Amino acid sequence: MIKTQFYNFIKELQDTITSRLEKIDAKASFQEDQWHREEGGGGFTRVIENGSVFEKGGVNISEVYGALPVTMQSYFKVGDVDFYATGLSLVIHPVNPFVPTVHANFRYFEMYDKQGVVIDSWFGGGLDLTPYYLFEEDATHFHQVCKTVCDRHDVADYTTFKDKCDQYFYNSHRGEGRGIGGLFYDYCKASEEYSMEDWLVFQKDMASHFLDAYVPIVEKRKNIEYTKEQRDWQEIRRGRYVEFNLVHDKGTLFGLKTNGRIESILMSLPPHVQWRYDYHPEPSTPEAALIEVLKQPKDWVQ
Repeated sequence: MIKTQFYNFIKELQDTITSRLEKIDAKASFQEDQWHREEGGGGFTRVIENGSVFEKGGVNISEVYGALPVTMQSYFKVGDVDFYATGLSLVIHPVNPFVPTVHANFRYFEMYDKQGVVIDSWFGGGLDLTPYYLFEEDATHFHQVCKTVCDRHDVADYTTFKDKCDQYFYNSHRGEGRGIGGLFYDYCKASEEYSMEDWLVFQKDMASHFLDAYVPIVEKRKNIEYTKEQRDWQEIRRGRYVEFNLVHDKGTLFGLKTNGRIESILMSLPPHVQWRYDYHPEPSTPEAALIEVLKQPKDWVQ
């Protein structure tokens, strides 16, 4: 079964990612909590805090199932059905403001009638980068890894997924993107042309290359010296990250509406954040240059 194959895959991937990040940090390690959902299912939350490289991060997997809550029935435009959802979700907030925050999510969803027959299923996911200081070579590297994986699979289209990412991770109340994007895709279903197995192969390939997209950037920037002012800027920009997750993010909403574990849902929030009243960076500074890019999505690779 596809759901079993995918769940076994993300369990192994969680081990791979957390082991690699622990080696990079060399100080802190991930602590694991296993949790259970009363209605059915649960997950494994792994969090790293107060490291030498990573200030806070979480790499979580979950597998939840049961009756679809009434609030979500209207969202999906269905009646009284059951559901199954599994996925891996991660957010990493580094210490150094020259190292970007990263987010990734790879998920699978099924819905069933009351006889247990699958009536719908799909994959979704993506990954995106949120820098505080923009290095164009880092943005190009991140997007190139995404494009290279997409180009290997007929089901995937980098340009489409990149555009969807720019549209989704957008703070409309601020008129700016959360970061410099990556990929976002959802409701990836079987069709006359492609099977769910085709989507599974792509999903596994993309998830397996998360570390290739992010780790080289961390290694390159983690030891750059920074000032208190640059750290302040990082915390101000983290405020915009929090705003998106609490105001716009559908994953946060789904977790809250399906009685997910609150600590796991909100582990994406950074530990130190600032909100300064009507703050704007000085013109012609690296901080101002970042804002200009966030206001208008850019093509990083051809």
